[in-house]
Amino acid sequence: MWTRESRGRMAEIARRTQRYPTDLTDEEWQRIEPLLPTMPRRGRKPTTDMREVLNAIRYMARSGGGWRMLPKDFPPWPTVCWWFRRFVRLLLFRTIHDVALMLDREQSGREASLSGGILDSQSVKAPHGAIRGYDAGKKVLGRKRHIAVDTHGRLLMANLTSADVSDSAGAQKILAAIRKRWPLRGCRAAPIPAGPDRRRCRRWLKHLFADGAYDRGKLMSKAAYHDFVLEVVRKLVGQQGFRPLPRRWVVERTFAWLVKYRRLAKDYEYRTETSEAMIYAAMIHRMVRHLCPNP
Repeated sequence: MWTRESRGRMAEIARRTQRYPTDLTDEEWQRIEPLLPTMPRRGRKPTTDMREVLNAIRYMARSGGGWRMLPKDFPPWPTVCWWFRRFVRLLLFRTIHDVALMLDREQSGREASLSGGILDSQSVKAPHGAIRGYDAGKKVLGRKRHIAVDTHGRLLMANLTSADVSDSAGAQKILAAIRKRWPLRGCRAAPIPAGPDRRRCRRWLKHLFADGAYDRGKLMSKAAYHDFVLEVVRKLVGQQGFRPLPRRWVVERTFAWLVKYRRLAKDYEYRTETSEAMIYAAMIHRMVRHLCPNP
């Protein structure tokens, strides 16, 4: 017999079965749900489905639509926007991304503690950005994405600045942030101890590769101060046209992964914090799908 409850139940089943390609699978949700913030014990309990909120954020990053253009299958756009900004304040996207990165490395047969990385930058247009500048080399008015990736292309750190900031200046901030985010392995203290304990306490990230734009004195001094080995991979002698160079092509592939998400083809965000969160949301989508392939 058709009742209001049965109609509601069937509508919920139909909504669940008509999935978008970006929706979380059951296995993906089981991995992400423990990392979400716990609900408060007091006060009114939130009625919004967190799974649908994450589905909406992934849909926006992949399709490139605006907040007001969310389909009716998702929660109301003000609700999704509110939860997104709260996740940004809690650094939730960074946390989920770092956990997924280490799990992805272990699944591919490598150690979770990485030892090498590649630096590079990308200038993109930012028509609505509060902070933007003009990159005379790329002829772009917008922002510059300074990123560091591991030797497979997984994102380690992202720093957004105006496009008029040089590559070496943006990399100096990344070096300091990486050392805080990927600390010592085997010791709790951040500084490297002296004496026999120095060998036992190794850095997670030690070797970095970059192109000729990063061969600057201040950057090299900053790298040595933070106990990095920065190696510059230069073009081949007599090279004409495009040729993939060792290590450098890996980070270029990461930029191609990011641009595949239409929300990141340009920097449509007003603030750099939300733009950085969209980058991590896109990489989470990619790594979680690799961890939990579709059935």
